[in-house]
Amino acid sequence: MAIKQGWTGRVFEDFTIGDVYQHPLGRTVLDADNIWFTCLTMNTNPIHFDGEYAARTEFKKRLVNSCFTLSLVTGQSVTDLTMNGVANLGWDEVRLPHPVFEGDTIYSSSEVLELRESKSRPKVGIVRVKTTGVNQDRTPVIEFTRTFMVWKRGHVPKSGHRQA
Repeated sequence: MAIKQGWTGRVFEDFTIGDVYQHPLGRTVLDADNIWFTCLTMNTNPIHFDGEYAARTEFKKRLVNSCFTLSLVTGQSVTDLTMNGVANLGWDEVRLPHPVFEGDTIYSSSEVLELRESKSRPKVGIVRVKTTGVNQDRTPVIEFTRTFMVWKRGHVPKSGHRQA
C-alpha cells in the first residue's frame, strides 16, 4: 500500500504576481451561522438576529454580519494562500458592495498583487492579494486586500501528524 501525501499548500516561491486562484469551496450561510457569530462577537445590532426588527427594514430580512462574511471569505482562501502562512499582517480596503443574506452561498477568488522578501525574517516572504467574494448570482458581496507572511520552500515546520 502506498501512502500518498495530500495537498500541503503553497510556499512563497509558488506565488506569481497576476495569478488568480478560484478557491474551491463555496459555503451556504445558515441562519444559525449568522445568529451564533453575531452573539459570540457581542454585536448588538438587531438586524442580524431579530427577524421581526429586520422585517421592518429596507432589506425585509436579517442581514448576515459583515464580520462573518470577512471571516468566511478569508477562510475560503486558506487552501490556496495560507496553509503555510506564518501570520496575517493586515486586511485593507474592505468593501461590502452588496448585502449577504441568510441562505446565500458565497464563493471567492484571490489575485496576487505583490510579493517581497521579508527584511527581518529570511525564512519567509510577504504576499499581498485582492480577494473577492461573490454570492450564488455572482454578485460581489465583499472585496479586500490582505497581506500575509508565508514560509519559503524548505522552511515550513512539520505538522505533528505528518511523517518525516
